[in-house]
Amino acid sequence: MCRKSRFYIILCFAVLLLLMGSPVQAATTEVQAVDQEAILLPSIFEMAANFVRSTGLFSFLFPETGRFFDGIGQFVMIGIGILLLYLAINKKFEPLLLVPIGFGAILVNTPVAGMADPGGVLYYIYTIGIKTGVFPLFIFMGVGAMTDFGPLLANPKTVLLGAAAQVGIFITLIGALFLSEFVPGIHFDLFDAASIGIIGGADGPTAIFLSSQLSPHLVGPIAVAAYSYMALVPMIQPPIMRALTTKDERKIRMTQLRPVGKVEKIFFPLVVLGLCVLLLPSAAPLIGFFMFGNLMRECGVVERLSQTAQNAMINIVTILLGLGVGAQLSAAQFLNLSTLGILLLGSIAFSIGTASGILMVKLMNLFLKNKINPLIGSAGVSAVPMAARVSQKLGMEADPQNHLLMHAMGPNVAGVIGSAVAAGVLLTLKSLVI
Repeated sequence: MCRKSRFYIILCFAVLLLLMGSPVQAATTEVQAVDQEAILLPSIFEMAANFVRSTGLFSFLFPETGRFFDGIGQFVMIGIGILLLYLAINKKFEPLLLVPIGFGAILVNTPVAGMADPGGVLYYIYTIGIKTGVFPLFIFMGVGAMTDFGPLLANPKTVLLGAAAQVGIFITLIGALFLSEFVPGIHFDLFDAASIGIIGGADGPTAIFLSSQLSPHLVGPIAVAAYSYMALVPMIQPPIMRALTTKDERKIRMTQLRPVGKVEKIFFPLVVLGLCVLLLPSAAPLIGFFMFGNLMRECGVVERLSQTAQNAMINIVTILLGLGVGAQLSAAQFLNLSTLGILLLGSIAFSIGTASGILMVKLMNLFLKNKINPLIGSAGVSAVPMAARVSQKLGMEADPQNHLLMHAMGPNVAGVIGSAVAAGVLLTLKSLVI
């Protein structure tokens, strides 16, 4: 082998050793860095202390804000969430909504988890579905697909009872402004008062939709109040109904409703939507989705879509709507004097709505040959079909052969339209004031 060849061989070995040495040196450097980091690891006692600080119990007792009552407030709200679950499961109070709302309240008040903070799952459910008003509208479409307007079409006079029951909404609006003016610690502006007043319509989706547009910070308390009073219809309405009617009035028997044809039922949602477009476009989202659902039911050619709206879709949206509302039941938003004011005003609105419908019947009976049983006036609030069942129950107490259910369904479904129209009127406040 020549000298030149030996030189090249030695040169190659040198380069190879150099290349092999670089990773070894790098690895040695990494090991040294790891050793350095290992030296900086906290002690076992510090790690135990950090673990304790990351627990929920520590956060309840020592919240990040430094205010002790913030942590206790979260603990109280978890208790309120459990109470809502109890009322829904054991007492059957609007379980379809109160179960997810109660569970959402527990999740949002879980310390450290931050599920309602930007990036959390409850934050996106609320922002996408409730703040935009999408979920309540989908609920309305499903309710429309389940609604039969036959009793209303068979006795159109009952639409006046649905309208009369909305009086409580506007009286309560004035009451909320009055309360804000004279009670320290309660501060409701015009939009807040409008959102609280809609509780009187006893229509949860409408209340959520309106408050999400006018007063998003009050969505939680308003939704809880609305659904709570809807669940308490069998307890709240009967004393008012008995107080405003005589036994003879409760015995009034109404004539048999006429049959309603398919053509009438198909044209009705289109006519109502047309009137809404011409006279009150601000109510078009609620009325439009409600009538769209009803048209799917009555047209008879999209049975699959109608069944989906009545079952799968409305069930899924109800779950998400409840969790989204529960996400607004944080201690900071719920545990204040304003919440008590909302609950008080909500009960007043619902009571006035019930009384207004009954008094409207008594007024109409002064001019009608065929008398209307005043009990069905209470069904003008849109707690479908619970309010109609209460009318039936009290009617049969006075006369076991007096069946009022189908008669009461007329004002009951009229109340749903009435509350949506009232919400549209209140939504115009936003364009008028801003």
